[in-house]
Amino acid sequence: MAKNSHDGDVAFVKALAEVLKSNDLTELEVKREYGEDDSLNVRVSKQVNVVQQSVAAAPVAAAAPAAAAAAPVAAAPAASGDDDPAQHPGAVTSPMVGTCYLQAEPGTPPFAAVGDKVTEGQTVMIIEAMKTMNHIPAPKSGTVKRVLVEDGTPVEFGAPLMIVE
Repeated sequence: MAKNSHDGDVAFVKALAEVLKSNDLTELEVKREYGEDDSLNVRVSKQVNVVQQSVAAAPVAAAAPAAAAAAPVAAAPAASGDDDPAQHPGAVTSPMVGTCYLQAEPGTPPFAAVGDKVTEGQTVMIIEAMKTMNHIPAPKSGTVKRVLVEDGTPVEFGAPLMIVE
């Protein structure tokens, strides 16, 4: 009977792997208790390619020369903030893994663009995770200085998305 139980476990793990693949998930963890001394613990994960991060970094590089041309005096202090936008005090970071959308639906204006004034709590983008649309609010009132992601870009937990000053 133990053989059948383990065959079922293998089929269960394969089914979970298929769920992971078909839903483009990054992690899936399962714990099964069969009895007092018999259990199954499974953890499945999928890493995101580093290439996606370089795509997100492209708008930062493009924004830096424009800022330097507009205000050469401010370029030197801003250089340290460009190294890691997540450390910027006005950074809006991703609270989850998912796909970032800058507008409610294709063809509509973005929630917030560079130069727009936003108020605390105003939706500045949406992150889709597990077919659920999660509105991302501005953490404070201010002006959008940079948008660090493109529409439809996959994002990781804690990734910087936008700078609001």
